[in-house]
Amino acid sequence: MEPATGPRLLPAPADHTPADGTVADHTAADVADSTPADASDSASDADRPRATRRGGILAYAAPAGLGKTTLLAEIRRLAGARGCTVLSARGGDQEQRVAFHVARQLLQPQLAHASDTELRERLGSWYDIIGPALGLRATGAGSPPDPQGLRDGLDWVLTHLAVRRAPLVVVLDDAHWADPESLGWLAAFAPRAEELPMLLVVAYRPDELPDEGAEFTGHRSGQRPLGLAPLTTDAIAQLVRDRVGAHADDAFCRECWTVTSGNPFEAVELAAKVRDHGLEPTAGGAHELRDLAAALKGSGLVTRLERLGPATVRLAWACAVLGTEISPQLAGAVAGLGDEAVADCAGRLREARVLAEADGPDEPLQFVHPLIATTVYRSIPAATRVALHGQAAWCVVDAGLGSTAAARHLLETHPEGDSWAVGHLRAAARENLRAGAPDAARRFLARALREPPTADDRAAVLFELGCSSLLTEPATTVNHLRAALEEPIADPALRHGIVYRLSQVLAHSDRLVEASELLGREARQTTDARSRLRMQAEKFMWDAFRADEPESPARSRRLTALADRLTGRDLTERYVIGLRAWDATLRAEPSAVAVRHAERALEGGLSWADESRGFEVPVLTALTFLYADRPGRAEELFAAGTAEFERQGWRGAHLSFAYTLLGYIRYRRGRLVEAEDFVRAGLRLAERIGPRTPAQWYAVGVTIEVLLARGRVEEADRIAREHDFGEPFPAAVTFPDSQTVHAELLLARGRTDEAAAELAAVGRRLDPRGMRNPAWCPWQLHLAAAEAATTPARARRTAQDAVARARQYGAPSAIGSALRVLAEVSAPAEHVKLLEESVDWLDQSPAAYELARSLVALGAALRRTERAGEAAEHLYRGLEAAQDCGADGLVDEARAELAAAGLRPRALHPAGTDTLTARERQAAELTVRDRDVALHLGVDAAAVSRLLSAVYRKLGTDRTGLDQALRNTGRPGGQP
Repeated sequence: MEPATGPRLLPAPADHTPADGTVADHTAADVADSTPADASDSASDADRPRATRRGGILAYAAPAGLGKTTLLAEIRRLAGARGCTVLSARGGDQEQRVAFHVARQLLQPQLAHASDTELRERLGSWYDIIGPALGLRATGAGSPPDPQGLRDGLDWVLTHLAVRRAPLVVVLDDAHWADPESLGWLAAFAPRAEELPMLLVVAYRPDELPDEGAEFTGHRSGQRPLGLAPLTTDAIAQLVRDRVGAHADDAFCRECWTVTSGNPFEAVELAAKVRDHGLEPTAGGAHELRDLAAALKGSGLVTRLERLGPATVRLAWACAVLGTEISPQLAGAVAGLGDEAVADCAGRLREARVLAEADGPDEPLQFVHPLIATTVYRSIPAATRVALHGQAAWCVVDAGLGSTAAARHLLETHPEGDSWAVGHLRAAARENLRAGAPDAARRFLARALREPPTADDRAAVLFELGCSSLLTEPATTVNHLRAALEEPIADPALRHGIVYRLSQVLAHSDRLVEASELLGREARQTTDARSRLRMQAEKFMWDAFRADEPESPARSRRLTALADRLTGRDLTERYVIGLRAWDATLRAEPSAVAVRHAERALEGGLSWADESRGFEVPVLTALTFLYADRPGRAEELFAAGTAEFERQGWRGAHLSFAYTLLGYIRYRRGRLVEAEDFVRAGLRLAERIGPRTPAQWYAVGVTIEVLLARGRVEEADRIAREHDFGEPFPAAVTFPDSQTVHAELLLARGRTDEAAAELAAVGRRLDPRGMRNPAWCPWQLHLAAAEAATTPARARRTAQDAVARARQYGAPSAIGSALRVLAEVSAPAEHVKLLEESVDWLDQSPAAYELARSLVALGAALRRTERAGEAAEHLYRGLEAAQDCGADGLVDEARAELAAAGLRPRALHPAGTDTLTARERQAAELTVRDRDVALHLGVDAAAVSRLLSAVYRKLGTDRTGLDQALRNTGRPGGQP
């Protein structure tokens, strides 16, 4: 689909558009020449056009009647004749509020013939996500996909078709009337058309295209769409003579051009009227053309329609209300006509060129042109139009077409307090919400609220309305849910559901105090013990995230007392126990205590994709293992949780958080290249959601940490500036602590005074709350480094306190990292001893990057004391470890130290794998069985330390988790 003149996303500007249809012919030829060599689904290899380069977009923008539909029909014909797979859809004035109406027209015919089993095989994990949206399966139970997840699924289907059934031509007519869900999806997909063997063709009226279709205006790409000019006098003359007769004289043809202004639709209709009236196409008959033209549109068309009789008018009105692809039986039911009357009236409307010709009596009824449909619809008296929509709602339900089909008609009716209407609007909202169209659901529920519902149902409708706007309009959600709580609610379960959801949206809107107060107030009022426990659990969680919680130690004591007496018999109890594990982590209780509670929380399972619960507690439970030097276990849990999100179609903020935190786990393990890949994926997802969202904030923070570790300070600073990462920081205690990350960046930029001020503020915020774990928030380590130049004594005290806290927690990586910082701010005489201890601790951890840093620092300290032989051993080892991590800055530092020592760096070996060598596995298994590794392997203690260090890094665990990690590799540690 790349013309000889070069690739274009959009065609040339309107003033270069030919008026004779050659553009369509050229474009169809281009798309037919773009078949990949392996495409074989819809034609034999011999029948397939040759493969060429890539696809693109054709956009046509023109007012009504200038021939867009005819042009697109010609493109479809040419594409089909050349062996292309053609997908076609058309927006409808009456179907704009039917979610995925256009997407279904495009994709459903390609999939509807398959059985359910075949669909599951073809769509795989996308079946449950996109099936309801495309009408391929009924909406089911469970949490709905988010809109972004649904778009990704539709992208997959269209991409799959483009590759498997290439070349593919996708045609959308009247895009200005496409439903927002479909138009937004296609517009977002459009740039990818260039990379696929497909042509995407859209036509629209430029003054009516909604914001969702802005991609097709060329504003982003800089290429304007094609315009269509009115026909010239010569073209009108040819058209008239083709339809009326070659004897039509020039004066008559010029008058036809004058009265139609060159509009092709009006010219064709006028020629038909001339023929029907037997008007002689000469100068003498030209004066009658204006009257005939006036009858083609507006009041003239309405008058002409009225002359066909009341029954025919009712049928035309019914068709205009129903929209496109109209069943004759359904139109008859709305109009109150029997089958014979429908057939007779439809015949009259076809003779009058109001309805298009049909192949048979049961074929769908269609207007000749959307202009006629619009004119007929607008001619219906207002009260009658409302009544017809009400009648249509009843008729589509009676026809078995469901609540969603009825709901779009109910939107056009007047509120009457009708419980039947409320019920169908709510049912349609549920279907749309579960199909991934929350905006459509919100429209139906807002209309149900105006009906209004009964007093008993009002709170439920407000609750459902709040849930439908949760992802897109959190402030609106808060208002609806608060209003729901003010209603008299007889059902305690409904009230509790409103409370849980309201607390969630308040917390996610950085209104943690309000969320906590709401849960505390409702917990005191409820009489149900299990509901009270859940409210207490959620209050504990949001309080833990608060930066300004006044009674954090007291909350911790209450949480400890509560969790220790729970058995984990249900999800609520397991959530409380999981929160206890996280609280122990924050307060630097021994890591073994935190891990024990985390394992208890997981015994009965913690779902990541339970919409009513949120994913915070499963995430915090997994992170408990990370900080306790069990990143391998944390990664297993995150992988399972991410898979849950993807199966559920949650590909917005949830998946962004998951990828970001997977990147953070890789960062903690020292796998910086992989960490950057994951966190950039998380950032890309977050940026699709919007700026300064929590998901973006987290992703930017972790990206900065990873880039700093890789030695790319300038890039980290640029990303921080691009995303406005700095003051004001969120009110929540974020993970990782945002202010600490920002201060770390300031420190790397040499702005030590600013960094010290920010880090001191972090300490003032966390210390009174008892959050003292440097493994979680290493603010003291960075503060000591910032203080070293100006207040060395204070820096040493800060670092010593960090070491004490790390020893209290007991994770080897935390102790080793704190000891390295203490060495950096201590007297030179203490450097080597402290760094040797740091290396010893880090050798017992999975933290490869921190180990590499301490090895290089130790080697440098030994070089400065002229112990060159020992220095070389640690520098070489540190250099290799830094290379394996992808810490480019540290690699350069190690090379510089080797050069200063007069040593040449060894050739760097390729990065290792996670597979244990036979000797490493033997050492690990002997360690688990408490055997003397040195004795059994015949090596010294230093060799044993290096062997086990590699084991811990590869398996992602410390000594305490080694047995389980070995079991996860398929061979129990206790096995001889």
